Amino acid sequence: MITRYGYDVFFTIATLCVVLVVVALIFVEPKIVRYSLVVVGIVFFGLTVNFFRDPERNTPQGNRLIIAPADGKIVALKQVDETEFLHSRAQQISIFMSPLNVHVNRAPISGVIRYIRYVPGEFFAAFEDKASEKNEQTIVGVENSHGKVAFKQIAGFVARRIVCALKVGDTVKIGERFGMIKFGSRVDVFVPESASIKVKIGEVTVAGETILADFRE
Repeated sequence: MITRYGYDVFFTIATLCVVLVVVALIFVEPKIVRYSLVVVGIVFFGLTVNFFRDPERNTPQGNRLIIAPADGKIVALKQVDETEFLHSRAQQISIFMSPLNVHVNRAPISGVIRYIRYVPGEFFAAFEDKASEKNEQTIVGVENSHGKVAFKQIAGFVARRIVCALKVGDTVKIGERFGMIKFGSRVDVFVPESASIKVKIGEVTVAGETILADFRE
């Protein structure tokens, strides 16, 4: 299954790969060059399918759960002052997404979208801490009866396109697809200071499935 958020890029690259293979097979000599171009076309097509894949996920259900919005690896867990949406001390959970990960993003909790802000910026390597503050990003705040969660879609050195289909007032369900970041990046999640963290540095996350934290009573 190919994500609808990547149809434009996917079909453009797929068409170019098909054209390359056809032209190579019909017009290119010698054979070593011909078949080298065919291999290049097939490899690029395979990488494109891999990047824009959108597998189904089994999202755990629970009113207090906060799940991972992105596939990747936990690269930061720390206490911060979250001034965009929570306006309080919070716990930051940062997920680094490599180009080989699924890049479709999913809602971390069920609730109502209360805040969205797009921030133009730089394109530092996504695993660096300064990427959270300096890089191009979309900041989203969602709220339900148990609390608030903020998250940032952050463009990285390779990623130059953030897709976020949400708008203020939308109601989302935990694990629901809402966008993607193309070609490797990072997602920061900000949960209340009182939330119970369920992951650790270096742990691999699966969007829509991995439980990052839960709201406490």
